[in-house]
Amino acid sequence: MIPVRDPVLQPVPIISLRPTQITVGMEEVKEKRKRLRQRGAKKIGDFLGDHMIPVILGPKKRHYVIDHHHLALSLHEEGLENVLVTVVSDLSQLTNEDFWLVLDHHSWVHPYDERGRRCDFSKIPKSIDKLKDDPFRSLAGALRRVGGFAKDTTPFSEFLWADFLRRRMPRKRVVNNFPDAIKEAQKLAKSLDARYLPGWCGPVDG
Repeated sequence: MIPVRDPVLQPVPIISLRPTQITVGMEEVKEKRKRLRQRGAKKIGDFLGDHMIPVILGPKKRHYVIDHHHLALSLHEEGLENVLVTVVSDLSQLTNEDFWLVLDHHSWVHPYDERGRRCDFSKIPKSIDKLKDDPFRSLAGALRRVGGFAKDTTPFSEFLWADFLRRRMPRKRVVNNFPDAIKEAQKLAKSLDARYLPGWCGPVDG
């Protein structure tokens, strides 16, 4: 079990948060922004109190986000400036090189680009607003929401689904016709080829 420290009750500027991944699904960010606007100001405040961003304290006491990158970017794009964080681990005493190695060991970092290729840690953006778009990550998120697979605790499980779909569908189809891409992804998700993936729900009978 990961030891979770007490929340940092002082607001942390969203723009100061450091990502631990290179990409997000921008369609998913748009969807989260829409849901945030529907909440209204008071409900957003309550929501933020219940959805603190988990971070690792890294060198120079910087806050490195290890989950909810989509939420953090959505809040930033909606004009919110600060967010509450939960410090999962304090690794601020480590050198920069050792810090990233420890994150990698704990599966707290996902240094893969929008084509699914592993990159050097130096390619990870320095701020939330510099995250790149991976359409297949959006597709994986949409697939889960329509019941294509179950939510799972496996680290970066939706990125695993994104890579599965990436190898079986042309990127142009996802970008140009997202609703049709979701339908195709649902069929792929029920195939036996997907049975190794976290949250797989099994094939359709008949």
